[in-house]
Amino acid sequence: MPTANQLMRKPRKRTRGKSKTPALGFVYNSLTDRMRRGTGSPQKRGVCLQVKTVTPKKPNSALRKVARVRLTNGIEVTAYIGGEGHNLQEHSVVLVRGGRVKDLPGVRYHVVRGALDTSGVDDRRRGRSKYGAVKPQG
Repeated sequence: MPTANQLMRKPRKRTRGKSKTPALGFVYNSLTDRMRRGTGSPQKRGVCLQVKTVTPKKPNSALRKVARVRLTNGIEVTAYIGGEGHNLQEHSVVLVRGGRVKDLPGVRYHVVRGALDTSGVDDRRRGRSKYGAVKPQG
């Protein structure tokens, strides 16, 4: 326990918070072929390297759809594909946002539905904006 005098001479340092989506914070410079820490992006574009299903942690049981994506800054991440059914395959161009999936270890990103090569969810009436679904007519 420091004394008041010690704290006056050298105050306590604020701890820096750790980023929950570190891959969105890097910027790649193709001219110098270097990566640096930027201010961060809300989303990043990437190319699907592999689309697969993974099983969640206990006590859940399912086949969750995920994509291995190489972002424009060169970092590879695993992104979750939300909603029922998707049209993604290898070499599809996708938009990736932050947001983890609690029962899939190592999945910290989501694919944005309805952007770039990703289609929206068909026949979705509620919560459409989260799944890029079009407004039903009639």
